[in-house]
Amino acid sequence: MATYLHQARRAGLSRLDTKGSPYLYILPFFLLFGAFGLFPLLYTAYVSFNDWDLLDSGSHRWVGLANYREMLQDAYFWNALGNTLSIWVLSTVPQLLAALWIAHLLNHRLRARTALRMGVLLPNVTSIVAVTIVFTQLFGRDFGMVNWVLGLVGIGPIDWQANTWSSHLAISFIVAWRWTGYNALIYLASMQAIPHHLYEAADLDGASQAQQFRRITVPMLRPTIIFTTVISTIGGLQIMAEPLLFASSQTPTGGSDRQFQTVALFMYEQGFREFRFGYASAVAWTLCLVIAIFAIINFLLTRRIAKDED
Repeated sequence: MATYLHQARRAGLSRLDTKGSPYLYILPFFLLFGAFGLFPLLYTAYVSFNDWDLLDSGSHRWVGLANYREMLQDAYFWNALGNTLSIWVLSTVPQLLAALWIAHLLNHRLRARTALRMGVLLPNVTSIVAVTIVFTQLFGRDFGMVNWVLGLVGIGPIDWQANTWSSHLAISFIVAWRWTGYNALIYLASMQAIPHHLYEAADLDGASQAQQFRRITVPMLRPTIIFTTVISTIGGLQIMAEPLLFASSQTPTGGSDRQFQTVALFMYEQGFREFRFGYASAVAWTLCLVIAIFAIINFLLTRRIAKDED
């Protein structure tokens, strides 16, 4: 009897260990996520329903949806949202196309192939502050190299910070230069997993390199393309450091006429310059909703295109 109870106890402990140990392994992640991710998110939602002034000893008053109503009537918010979408389109679309092309080139047999693959990642590991400062000098109005090159072909100097389109284009160059190599390596890793016999069969059928890329490489990369599109959308709509550092005055207004102020910069201005934490929290939650909507739309459109091509 004692032997039977002992065996039953061991069997029970073994089942508990098999079923329960995986949860114990992932428990630290959920504890950290709850403390530093979920709790701040929910607390920000609570703050967004209050008129919260940190300068006044953190005093706050429940106002319900008043912050959201004010935000929807705020012209500065809509200007920041338009700037964010413009910079996102100008930086994300060329960036992913260039990354796909670079990955295709690096997938061929090249001399110093490893060094070239490591080199495309250098912009990503470089400090964003250093990158933005360098590009700010390159896009300088009076002594910038970009204007000097344009002058060689007869184009007059452009004040890149003064106008909406020019500032958006300059900031988009910064973002694309920094993240193109990172996405190229992701595409390259996926290309390495494509079965080589597909290309051999295409060679036997007389398919050109361009046809192989269009008919084999791109369809096989669809899940990776969806992933990079969604991730680039999330990062592009949260852009803050590049426009903040691009402004010579280092202010969150995004230029003298708010011509390149993004939603993240507008949120920073309201929270840490105007000290309106309730209003800034409402902007933060609205930005989160916008990112979620655009990420879902991107995912559904990419899936729809993939199904139509099939």
